[in-house]
Amino acid sequence: MLRSLDIRDMLIIDRLELEFQPGLNVLTGETGAGKSILLDSLGFVLGWRGRADLVRAGAKQGEVSAVFDLPKGHDAEALLEEMGIDTEDGELILRRVNSADGRKTAWVNDRRVSGDVLRRLSDLLVELHGQHDDRGLLNPRGHRVLLDAFGGLDAALKETRAAWSELSQARKDLRAAEATQDALKSEEEFLRHAVSELDALGPEEGEEAKLDAERRLMQSAEKIAADVSKAYQAIGYDGGEGMLSDALKWLEGASDKAEGKLDEAIDALGRALNELAEAQAGVESCIEALQFNPHDLEMVEERLFAIRGLARKHGVLADDLGTFAEDLREKLAALDGGAADLAKLEKRLATAQTLYDAAATALTGARIAAAMELDALMAEELAPLKMERAVFSTEIAETDAGPEGRDAVSFTVATNPGAPAGPLNKIASGGELSRFLLALKVCLTRDQNGVTMIFDEIDRGVGGATADAVGRRLKSLSDEGQVLVVTHSPQVAALGGHHWRVAKRIEDGMTLSEVTPLEDGARVDEIARMLSGDTISDAAREAARALLAG
Repeated sequence: MLRSLDIRDMLIIDRLELEFQPGLNVLTGETGAGKSILLDSLGFVLGWRGRADLVRAGAKQGEVSAVFDLPKGHDAEALLEEMGIDTEDGELILRRVNSADGRKTAWVNDRRVSGDVLRRLSDLLVELHGQHDDRGLLNPRGHRVLLDAFGGLDAALKETRAAWSELSQARKDLRAAEATQDALKSEEEFLRHAVSELDALGPEEGEEAKLDAERRLMQSAEKIAADVSKAYQAIGYDGGEGMLSDALKWLEGASDKAEGKLDEAIDALGRALNELAEAQAGVESCIEALQFNPHDLEMVEERLFAIRGLARKHGVLADDLGTFAEDLREKLAALDGGAADLAKLEKRLATAQTLYDAAATALTGARIAAAMELDALMAEELAPLKMERAVFSTEIAETDAGPEGRDAVSFTVATNPGAPAGPLNKIASGGELSRFLLALKVCLTRDQNGVTMIFDEIDRGVGGATADAVGRRLKSLSDEGQVLVVTHSPQVAALGGHHWRVAKRIEDGMTLSEVTPLEDGARVDEIARMLSGDTISDAAREAARALLAG
């Protein structure tokens, strides 16, 4: 509920503080007195896009503050929590400043916010309605949302959205699998040939380096074989080993008479013979390794070149051929098993389609039932508004399937029996449109949940008993909430629980707007003025008292 509105230096308002109440609040005044400025100012603090020249002439900046009381569980709480904004005792304070140079700054409970945050909040705090309403009732794109809210179809909508999500994902997965299969089929011949070629060769990790080393050793064997053989002979028994053995034998024979002076030499010579034996074994092993069949070199080179050739062909390292082959096998497995996978995905899609069709059909049925109920309620509401011959109809037509089902919803009217039906804003005249919108709003509003509804001259073009009926519907709408009405109708004004008069005054040569709360006699005079004009007669006052008593 809007509790207060504080306006400073906006258009022709220098300073204005308004305290609003629950129920029906009416604002009256002569044309041009500034009633629209109040709505402009409220729209400004709510972030609505409107006129840019709002700052009062001569002022450095204009400022508007609005205080709202939020009942527990109000829809705005989730948004405030998302923005990290605290509310104390359910109080929400919006403040926005407009500098003379056009810069705008906004706060919510002293937290700096953007205009977009204000607009998101405004959708949860205030509803504005008028003859040229474009915030939902006259916009066919919003009619389905309004019907769903009226019918309480949240559960059916949730089920349909979930079914659509599964259906969309099933389609996406099937298309992706089909594209993968098509791509694999296009390279099937290559895959099978490559895998066969790799399997036949069977390369192993590290094999290339091993074969390369063997090849180089074989290629150099002939060059080093003669030298290695000579070295073997030189250190063999007929060479170095024999002479050292003879020397050791002679020294050991003389050691008994050398009184220990040959002991170190004998030990060293023994160690030398051991080292020489190890060298001889190593050379012998090399000689054995250098002994190969020329055919072995041919075989090693053939395999080495085959491995390197396949690596170059597929653009991978030789050591990665095994991994590459495994990747190709997996693609072949996917290709060979693709038919089964596609069958599963097609079955999943068919199941998802069946579930969506069932959910969408149920939602359509629920909408048809809600539409019939809404049409019946509208017929009841239009009768007291002196439009008992008018026909309101909620049209439901099939459209492309989507997350909200397969229904296009539009509100149509026929002002007289037999007359063609059409959209609200094209068929109804100004006064008729006002009453259609009011009746529709009364029918659609089952739980305001703290939303303040503002009606801007929605009673224009009607008078007498019709205006009284409009006022009574507005009052009914405000019984469990808050309604603000800008009106020129005395019948509507008389039904308000709280009444303000908007007027102009001249101060220091400047036109300013002021708003005065009306009680008792002042209210009688204002309604009498609305009935008779500038000259208020006793008869007009009596008529005003009768309206207030009515």
